[in-house]
Amino acid sequence: MNAKTEKSLVWIGSSKKDLLELPQDIVKSVGYTLHFAQKGLTPPNVKPLSGFHGAGVLEVVENYDGNTYRAICTVKFASVVFVLHCFQKKSKKGIATPRADLDLIRTRLNTAQQIYEDMKNGKI
Repeated sequence: MNAKTEKSLVWIGSSKKDLLELPQDIVKSVGYTLHFAQKGLTPPNVKPLSGFHGAGVLEVVENYDGNTYRAICTVKFASVVFVLHCFQKKSKKGIATPRADLDLIRTRLNTAQQIYEDMKNGKI
């Protein structure tokens, strides 16, 4: 994709604020990854988020200073990458994403769907 077809980036809820509160190295890495997604490319540090089959929901996992950080976005829409959630994983029970975070991601994915429909229909 060239610059003319680069997807827009839309932050849902507090996702941008949450990202900017993370360590600067994480912010840079996530920004780099999102730029790849905007160009329609798949960066090496991204995988589909479990439980969201067919929704184009991707998870960026970064480790820094003994902590794990995640950024969740969806690339299923033709012209927009929606950033759904950014957070530090605090669960000590394995690698699974905590239920509260999954619920928030589902809610924000629904919001992204509505925003995209409004964009397509000229309401935004």
